Amino acid sequence: MMSKFLRMCVFLAVAGSLALSGGCRSKNANDADLYGSDNLYGDPLMGDVPLADVDGLPADGDRSVVDPVYFAYDSSTVNSEEAGKVEEVANLLNKNKWQGVIVEGHTDERGSREYNLALGERRSLAVRDYLISLGVDPSKIQTKSYGEELPDNMGHDESAWRKNRRAVFAMY
Repeated sequence: MMSKFLRMCVFLAVAGSLALSGGCRSKNANDADLYGSDNLYGDPLMGDVPLADVDGLPADGDRSVVDPVYFAYDSSTVNSEEAGKVEEVANLLNKNKWQGVIVEGHTDERGSREYNLALGERRSLAVRDYLISLGVDPSKIQTKSYGEELPDNMGHDESAWRKNRRAVFAMY
């Protein structure tokens, strides 16, 4: 009887160890499989096709045309003070002065990489939705999330973080 009990305890200990070690994702895993090779996406209504796989779509643009839109902490809402920048981009696109725009979402360094990539995406999609509400053809808008990967300010305080919570317009 004791032998059966001992074997059962050993079996459960081994099974539990395997379950715990096998169920965790390594931080060194290749995140490109999870997020795509460049995190650049087109129309979310079209199934978020990675643009790197689509021929003929630009992957970069001029970021000096319109200033970035800045966001409050942990927010993806375009506030009224920043709305004029989105309206300026809409005006340029609606008058066909540019072919299109890549809206790049950024965050500050606080939060996990996964959370910040998702927040950056929500920010770029919020700007995209606003552009569409202003009459911009959705096919002229691409979105990309960098999360915390490309900070505008390398500091580690609120003034730096404020500059890093942004959506950048790459016009093409």
